[in-house]
Amino acid sequence: MRKIVIETNSVSVEAQLYDTPSAEAVAKALPVSGTANRWGQEIYFSIGLTVDVDSSEVAESMPVGSLAYWPPGQAFCILFGATPASGQDGTPTLASAGAHIGEVSADARVFDQVQAGETVTVRPASE
Repeated sequence: MRKIVIETNSVSVEAQLYDTPSAEAVAKALPVSGTANRWGQEIYFSIGLTVDVDSSEVAESMPVGSLAYWPPGQAFCILFGATPASGQDGTPTLASAGAHIGEVSADARVFDQVQAGETVTVRPASE
């Protein structure tokens, strides 16, 4: 797994990308930055990267703390709680299927501090 850092004006969190084709494609594009959008307890932003997602990586619902690549928006997603698509159990759910590419190493609920419009940067962790 590759270690990364996700940073905003108010948050700096370590995370890891899985050893999957989609995660590798995102890792090769790092560092990336974008403007945070909020959708419930999800932050997402376009990274301008087209990834051919393998069907073995695809999911809509993922655990809290998951990182995803969402093909329709070419977006990097951080799931830290319920979204408008979540069921009654509050499991984080994307608007449509995406690739589960990694996970946050700490308590992902810290991302609730991030406001729409903040710059989000994802970069490799220092070696």
